[in-house]
Parts: sequence; C-alpha cells; structure tokens
Amino acid sequence: MALGLRWSGSGAFFATEIRVQFHEWLAIVTGTLTPGALIVFVAILAADLLPVTLIGALVYSMFLIGQRVLNEAAYIRIDHKLNELYHASPLSPEGYFVGIAGGMLVAYLPPSLVVLGILELIHPLGLVAGLTLAVCLLAVWAVSSTIGYVVSTLFKDMKTIWPYSALLTNLFGILPPVFYPLSKVPIEWRSLVLIVPTSAAAILVNAAAGLEPVTRQEGTVAAVALAAEAVILFVFGIYWARRMARER
Repeated sequence: MALGLRWSGSGAFFATEIRVQFHEWLAIVTGTLTPGALIVFVAILAADLLPVTLIGALVYSMFLIGQRVLNEAAYIRIDHKLNELYHASPLSPEGYFVGIAGGMLVAYLPPSLVVLGILELIHPLGLVAGLTLAVCLLAVWAVSSTIGYVVSTLFKDMKTIWPYSALLTNLFGILPPVFYPLSKVPIEWRSLVLIVPTSAAAILVNAAAGLEPVTRQEGTVAAVALAAEAVILFVFGIYWARRMARER
C-alpha cells in the first residue's frame, strides 16, 4: 500500500493547514497546560525526576499533536462539509492525510521546542540521546496521527467524537510510564507497557539519556514494538484515506 504514493496537492494543503492552525494560537498555548502543570508539581515535589518528566512532556505533547488530527479532520468533514470537495479535487488521499498530520505537527511544535530547551539546560542530551528522541517522537506522531484520523471518520457528530480524543490522550499519555520511570511499574505489568507506543518512546529516550537503565531485552521489545506500530499504522492511515476517498 505504501508503493505508488501520490502526493498531488499535498504541499498546498500542508501549507494551508499550518496557516489555519497558527490562527488558533490560544489552542496551541492551552495544549501545554497539562504537561506544564505536571512539570511544576514535579519540580517542587521531586526535582530529581524532572528530566524524566520533561521527556514525558515531549512524548505526551507529540501524542497530543496527533490527536489534534482527530478534531481537525472531523471538523472539516462534519462542520465545514469540505471532505467531499477535497476528495474531488486534485488533492490525493494520502496528501490529504499527511497534509493534516504534518500541518498539525509544525503548528503545534513550538511549545515542545521550549520544553526541549528546558531539558537541555537541566540534562543536556548527547548525540545518541538526541537522535533517539527525534526518532521516537516522530514514531509517536505517526501512531497518534493515524489513530486520530481513523477515529475521526467513524462518527457523524462532533459531540460524539470529543470524548474519544480525551480518552485516548489520557489512556496513552497519562496512565503508562510516560511522566514517571519504568521502575515504578510492577514487574508483571512491564511487558505490557513496553509495547504501548508512548511509554516505549519514553523508556527508550530515558535509557539513551542515561536517566534510567533498561535491560537489552526491554530495550529491544520497546524499539521493535514502537517501530512496527509506527510503520504499520501510518501505512494503514494511507490505506484508510484512500478508502474514504473511494467511498465519497
């Protein structure tokens, strides 16, 4: 399905999404409230865990960026009734999907760069840790964007969709060890959290940054699971975009 990709119109749609999102600067700012509040609490109550929390905030923010796709795609389709127009235009289905996801990534990235700057001041990342962070964040973005886009197509009412965005964000971003170390998780649960994309990303970055060691087996499981989920889901997102275009 990834072969023979067509990107007609994707550049223009990508640029349009960025411009639209930059007009919603308040939404961009408020998206940092949850990780920001957690960072403040940790800085006061357990300052030694602050670097782990900052990495968790980056992972959480990247997953939240992907979930913005859910609201944006649903808003375009349900409220603006533009979905059929886009599918009838020269814009390719994969360009539509990647354009939304990429536009959200660029527009909502600045607050994450601020968090990254704070992390560099408190716990500078080496080359390996920095590359690991970049790759893991892109993988989380691919997973979350695909989930958001697919879920956005399953409902016909915005009021029905909103609770799912909050549920997915809390389920993937708050419950697993994203803002806290893997060592806090009971041993019998660790096999499960290693295959959750957000916790796998946080675990890998924490290990690469020297914040929390993991065994070779744990690192391998987390890396393979995250890579497989990102590739498979992103390819499925392209397939789903094409399917939705055919149905229109």
